[in-house]
Amino acid sequence: MTDNLAPNNGKILQSWNGEPLHPSPLRRTEVKDHVIPDLETWPVNRLYKNKKELARELTEFTLSHITGMPPEVVSNMIARAAYLEMMRIKEEPWKVDPKDEMRFWKKTRKILATSALDKSPAEAAVANEKLLRKIIDRYSTEIVGGFKVKTYHFANRFLTAFFKVIFNTASLPKAGFGNRKELAERIKVYGEVDRMRKLFQHGSVILVPTHFSNLDSIVIGYGLESVCGVPAFTYGAGLNLFNNKIVGRYMSRLGAYRVDRRKKNKIYLHTLKGMSNLAIQRGTNCLFFPGGTRSRSGKLETHLKKGLIGSGIEAQRIMLEKGYKRKVFFVPVVIGYNFVLEAKSLIRQHLRQTGQEMFFSAPKDESRNFGKILRFITQYASRSSEITFSFGQPFDVLGNYVDDEGRSLNKNGSPIDISGYFMWNDKINADQQREREYTNRIADKIVEHYHKDNIVMSSHLVAHTAFQLFQKDFPGLDVYGLLRLPSDNFKCSYADFCQAIDRKRNQLFEMERQGKLQLAEELRWNTEDLVKDGVSNIGLYHAKNPLGFDKSASNGLMS
Repeated sequence: MTDNLAPNNGKILQSWNGEPLHPSPLRRTEVKDHVIPDLETWPVNRLYKNKKELARELTEFTLSHITGMPPEVVSNMIARAAYLEMMRIKEEPWKVDPKDEMRFWKKTRKILATSALDKSPAEAAVANEKLLRKIIDRYSTEIVGGFKVKTYHFANRFLTAFFKVIFNTASLPKAGFGNRKELAERIKVYGEVDRMRKLFQHGSVILVPTHFSNLDSIVIGYGLESVCGVPAFTYGAGLNLFNNKIVGRYMSRLGAYRVDRRKKNKIYLHTLKGMSNLAIQRGTNCLFFPGGTRSRSGKLETHLKKGLIGSGIEAQRIMLEKGYKRKVFFVPVVIGYNFVLEAKSLIRQHLRQTGQEMFFSAPKDESRNFGKILRFITQYASRSSEITFSFGQPFDVLGNYVDDEGRSLNKNGSPIDISGYFMWNDKINADQQREREYTNRIADKIVEHYHKDNIVMSSHLVAHTAFQLFQKDFPGLDVYGLLRLPSDNFKCSYADFCQAIDRKRNQLFEMERQGKLQLAEELRWNTEDLVKDGVSNIGLYHAKNPLGFDKSASNGLMS
């Protein structure tokens, strides 16, 4: 039996030894009015007004990048793409795939072989360009998304009702479509939101969040609109989501462009980066997850996918070449959950990958009786949760912080002109090696902000402390050995657990003073209330809590 007790919110700002604590440096963002109230004028709406024209422009943009390469390189790219695509169709077909795919790629290989045998190098180059155009055009048509104002209005109202239920701000029968301000207590936003809002007037904002859940895109999209009051972003959505016709229909009307992660060939990747590049050049604000995929271990990302980061840098250079004054800004965001809905499957994937033969998956509970389902729904609906967004300080494509006017600042806080960093012999020009260095610099800056802007929540501290205590009881076992032990082995006294929480919290306060991370308000509650809140949030999506208080034990064991 476990007991989930709500925290006493009145007992805050008290340290582990009873002394008063300094107030939290975190400052909540209140619900903002929209920066651009008229959705018809939103950059994402203008971007997708003429989808056919955008796809044509994307084809030409990508083609110009590839045709400048040596003819033999282009031939190899086409041959490699055809091979990989035919393998993909055989090994991993999806419902959303066009029915003529295999026929198209077989024909592509045949044309390529004929060009190499029957034509001169110059003629072969012309034939390859025609073939390349067909391939890129096919990719462009697939990738380009869309945006419909009416669909956006409906989705926003629907998500308001959905999140009111999820966050327990309304009961299911009474949820209705609701008001976004009612959710402000559950969607907590911190950081440089005001500065980000002002930058919309001076260029394109690229949001680069952490990635922990399949809900991230929906959650951050709703949070940006409902709390931050900023226009919708365009973003890449996995093509697999479009296997469902209903989901695909709405995704394609809400600013999403399609990303097929099965496709690894260079032609497709060039086209995908071109989509991001053109959107940025047109002043559209973009969102992408630089970690590439959800974090299976729960750790913050440290190794980022740099392709789309590089597209932002290239877009800035092209804009400078054209004489545009608009700039490109990066804004890192850390999404904080007490518990991720699909955590169980993510943990399994992580352990299977790291442990390999040492990881033995526990047998699944195949029981599906109505009583268990009802208990889960009842417990879930009776609780409330929250999500945090921590916005980092915006910076330009060189990693310089910017002011409210979008001006780049050096280390002394003086404005600087970034165009000189793209010049050679007094002329702005392309330099791949130079831009790769800038890309690496931005990736490091994003990772730095992920850690310093991360907000430690009560469930994070409680779960981490409990695992460390249980691990100490079995010093000869690694994590895979611990997982094979019966759950009855994992117990400790309540007093010992609270003392461990105090020691760990002491370390976290020191790290906060050093600017290495941030702490949620709950970590300033007295120890008992902090532990209760953390235990409750850990079991948010469980029919039976994984951690709780053992009422049957006289000494109050944690189990």
